[in-house]
Amino acid sequence: MSETVVPKEHVQPAPQAPVQKPVTTPDRRGNGLAVVALLLGAAGVAVGGWGVWQVRHLQTNTEQQLGEVQALAAQTLSIKQTEQVLLTRLNQLPSASELDNQRQLVVQLQGDQQRMNQRLETVLGASRKDWRLAEAEHLLRLASLRLSALQDISSAQALVQGADDIFREQNDPGSFAAREQLAKSLTALRSVEQPDRTGLFLQLGALRDQVAHLNALAPQYKDAGDSLLGLTADGDGASRWAQWWDEISHYIRIDFNADKNVRPLLAGQSLTQVRLALSLALEQAQWAALNGQEPVYTQALAQAQEVLKGNFNPDNAQSQKILEQVVELSKQPVTVKTPDLAGTLSAVQAYLERRNVNADEPGKAAANPAQETSP
Repeated sequence: MSETVVPKEHVQPAPQAPVQKPVTTPDRRGNGLAVVALLLGAAGVAVGGWGVWQVRHLQTNTEQQLGEVQALAAQTLSIKQTEQVLLTRLNQLPSASELDNQRQLVVQLQGDQQRMNQRLETVLGASRKDWRLAEAEHLLRLASLRLSALQDISSAQALVQGADDIFREQNDPGSFAAREQLAKSLTALRSVEQPDRTGLFLQLGALRDQVAHLNALAPQYKDAGDSLLGLTADGDGASRWAQWWDEISHYIRIDFNADKNVRPLLAGQSLTQVRLALSLALEQAQWAALNGQEPVYTQALAQAQEVLKGNFNPDNAQSQKILEQVVELSKQPVTVKTPDLAGTLSAVQAYLERRNVNADEPGKAAANPAQETSP
């Protein structure tokens, strides 16, 4: 604004005739110039602000582009590292020839595994029927063992019946011979009576309890008048003579039957020994009854009878009752003649062998073509 005004002050206009002008003309021109100058200043300020905004905007864009460039550089570096790892792994992979060899080995291994599975199914049984037949054979073995070791007729009969039920479920005509042997074994077992060993054991135990209370029988004197006891009586109660007579009556015995075999009374220690010997004999008989040992059972009860007869008088009612029970128990059987299950077991095993042979033949026929086609 100063540049536009100053040149006008130095310009010297040409002399003209004096003209009279209005007094207000110079003031209007100065106001217009001032307005123009203000507009130009505002325009300059606006242009400067716009320039500053443009510079800052460019700086912001430049910074963003630098950040994006750095991010792209980091991604590029990561991609290069990943590419190097992939190349390393790719170099570690086997070649095409090695992969082909491994594929052939896998195929061969699968074939071997399939053949092993077939053999395993042949050995263990490929169906539930084979397992059930093996169970029937096991039941027969258990029944034979129970008969030979314990002579347990009831358990053996239940086991053989279970094996027969399994064969009936199979419904195989080829098992006719085995089922025939099973039927014979069942008939033989049902015809044998099972001895009551538990009952014999309990009865012998009850006799052992009675032996502990077995006593020798001392002679008893009855008052047939006042011939003897009246001499020792004094008033209403027993006198000293009566007590003395009662004491020696345990050591003196008068028997008017001299021809009878009179045995001496047992003292305390001798009676204990007799009780012990009798209890041991009965205990041995109990063991023999449980284990089915008939010779031992008979010998033990015979020994018990000898102890009772040799140490107690016939007029002892307690010993006589025990002796009668011992004689009665000695007649009871503790062993039985058990049937032989060897024939039945052999028939079942023969049937199982024939079944396994028939099952192996299709497996061999299927395995031979596979072996011929294998390289």
